[in-house]
Amino acid sequence: MINLYSFPKLKANGLCLMNKNGKKIALLCSLLIISAVTLSVLYWLYPNQSQQSLDSTDEYSNNSNPSQLHKSPKNINQLDTSFNSTSQMDTEIDCKLQFNSAQHLIVNERTRNCFEYFISQYGERNIDEIRQSFQRYIAKGFQASEQQQILALWSRYVDYRKELSKLQVQQPAQESYQYFQTVFNAMHDLKQRFFSKPEIEGLFGAEDIYQQYTLDRMQILENNALDAGAKAKQLQQRFEQLPQDWQDNLKELSKLDDLHSLTAQIKARNGSAQELRDMRVNLVGEAATQRLEQLDQQRSDWKQRVQSYLDERKTIMDSNMSTSAKDQAIQQLKQQQFQSPQEQQRLQTFETVHDQGGTLPFSN
Repeated sequence: MINLYSFPKLKANGLCLMNKNGKKIALLCSLLIISAVTLSVLYWLYPNQSQQSLDSTDEYSNNSNPSQLHKSPKNINQLDTSFNSTSQMDTEIDCKLQFNSAQHLIVNERTRNCFEYFISQYGERNIDEIRQSFQRYIAKGFQASEQQQILALWSRYVDYRKELSKLQVQQPAQESYQYFQTVFNAMHDLKQRFFSKPEIEGLFGAEDIYQQYTLDRMQILENNALDAGAKAKQLQQRFEQLPQDWQDNLKELSKLDDLHSLTAQIKARNGSAQELRDMRVNLVGEAATQRLEQLDQQRSDWKQRVQSYLDERKTIMDSNMSTSAKDQAIQQLKQQQFQSPQEQQRLQTFETVHDQGGTLPFSN
């Protein structure tokens, strides 16, 4: 059994999380797509239309009017850095909490962003200090009834994050769809212990959509009963089940990832050119497939030119010529076969990889 989640300590060089003993939790870093990174990445991935309608979605669920929403905190000096940790001194506190016209807290991703801003101070401050700092921050900008609602949810969220640090799932020798599905199920069960269904949807809704989409893609890619063409079809069908605004944001990213994964699978088993073509057509269409085939041809031509040069260069290097004569002959060879400065610069990169014993790009 391994401890999957430690209460996060954010390192200055990025979101690699540490436990209290300072040991890296490698698995947690691999799962950031569903935790800390999600908070930042999903904000970018989250469709613009959805961002604009975030308030209206929540307000209607609370029977309120958009004109009666107010953004808080409104009485806090944004230049006051007493609430920031040392690593946050150059950042603005991300706490855009909202209440509807009935003075009920609107629970959405902004709420979670606010909580996580303070929780990310862990390591520079202990939990008690973080709790106290958050309470002081809320007390400065909200009325008593509002404070009560915020702090009640905040307390449960901190408790949830503590329990998340204790979550344990048996890690297999090789990570798979089934393993990550088990992890995500355990996380969902934990959420249900601390939050109501509307709260889960508000705090984790966007994350859950992306998690399930990612899991479904993993399951399709790992299905050995499907050939590459069938996988491409199912991946496209699953993609089309996403909301349209999500499709607009994830279209190129998902297709590139799927294209890379399926191409690697086909080449690993020495699949045919027709299988590769069928997969591409199913995934990206005929026009894009033709462009990819043109790129394949360009890469193949370049590979042959580079390999021919390296073979002739080896002949020169193995000859009985003096070192200076070898250098001159190699330089002449290079200028004959690669005349433009751009090609010579590109060739130099390939030469370096080859001479260091690496595998040349496009060699598969």
